[in-house]
Amino acid sequence: MAQDLTIRGKFLHLSHTGHFQRQKHAYIGDRFWGKSPQPNMNLKLTFTVRSALEISRTGDDTDRRGQATVLAIGTAVPQNYLCQSDYPDYYFRVTNSGHLIDLKEKFTRICKATEIRKRYFHLTDEMIQDHPKMAGHNENSLDARNDLLHAVPKLGKEAADKALQEWGQSRSKITHLIFHTGTGCIELPGPDSQLVSLLGLSPTVNRTMLYYNGCFAGGATLRLAKDIAENNPGARVLVVCSEINASIFHGPSKSSIGNLVAQALFGDGAAAVIVGSDPEFSVEEPQFEIVSAKQTLIPCTADAISGRVTEAGLYGSLSPDVAMHIANGIEKCISDAFAPIVITDWNSLNVLAEYGNVASASVFFVMDEMRRRSKKERKATTGGAGLGVLLGLGPGLTIETVVLRALAVPN
Repeated sequence: MAQDLTIRGKFLHLSHTGHFQRQKHAYIGDRFWGKSPQPNMNLKLTFTVRSALEISRTGDDTDRRGQATVLAIGTAVPQNYLCQSDYPDYYFRVTNSGHLIDLKEKFTRICKATEIRKRYFHLTDEMIQDHPKMAGHNENSLDARNDLLHAVPKLGKEAADKALQEWGQSRSKITHLIFHTGTGCIELPGPDSQLVSLLGLSPTVNRTMLYYNGCFAGGATLRLAKDIAENNPGARVLVVCSEINASIFHGPSKSSIGNLVAQALFGDGAAAVIVGSDPEFSVEEPQFEIVSAKQTLIPCTADAISGRVTEAGLYGSLSPDVAMHIANGIEKCISDAFAPIVITDWNSLNVLAEYGNVASASVFFVMDEMRRRSKKERKATTGGAGLGVLLGLGPGLTIETVVLRALAVPN
């Protein structure tokens, strides 16, 4: 029977080193440098995605059998956290940089501009004292950092345990594992195989290990999970993203304002989701349907976000033109993936404020926050709307565009 179906898109997350407020102002690189990268560019870069559009279509509802769905979500953070307002004093103390008064004042302004309230960290005072070269700006300390990054798969395990517990099925039913980290843990065997042992998964689970995709990796792992789930009947894919930023912790330097931006933004965290098609509704509760997923590379932007592992750890570079490149490329990605439906609400700010930028895990923190908020507010669906678009932004510049359908809130 034909029916009218009205859809309003309502959720968006940008997994990047900045965030978008409800006024649709983008705060990326130029905000943190304290000056415009171009004479005619304002500090608050504004872009519009044809706002306030609502559309209807008529016809039979789509047969969505075989469509990949998110069946469970879990997140984890380290025990230690610091309030953002206290972080400048902490950072300049543990790096023995209190004499750099002007630089500390600039860092304090950067921290305030992020609008982050607190961040969680694996790295402690004691670890820095045991590895003092990590507190320098360019000291050879790669071995010391790698020793600390054994915590990457362990934090991933905490998030995966929560997702598996929510899912409620035997771990032997997990057929595929996708693991991403962009903050180190470079060793053989990798954290993916370590996680198999930590979780007690089947030794025949099919593993895919991704390194250094950066902040777009959350969207990329969902795209891969969708392909696997929809092309392997009965597959259940465990996706884990785990980030511990001991590899990018460096002392301040007047020559590297970009390093100060990184120190002000990134936090540690891990997230896991379970993806599968054709859920068994008697024992599984799908949260979101993955309608489509696409990756786009913005031409001529390879140097906009870059990084390199050196003997002193991982160093990243963020161009002041990042905001401009994203503003120029993001609308086309949204319109291509979600042509008739326009985003009218923004949901990432609270997650950034409570955790900082947890890189690849960010989008899953947002999805978890959305469904919890929807349940608390007694909304009908996990996203408070029909369809929405999830964006992951990172080196390349790469944009991952994932269209999600919010499903009925489970009882």
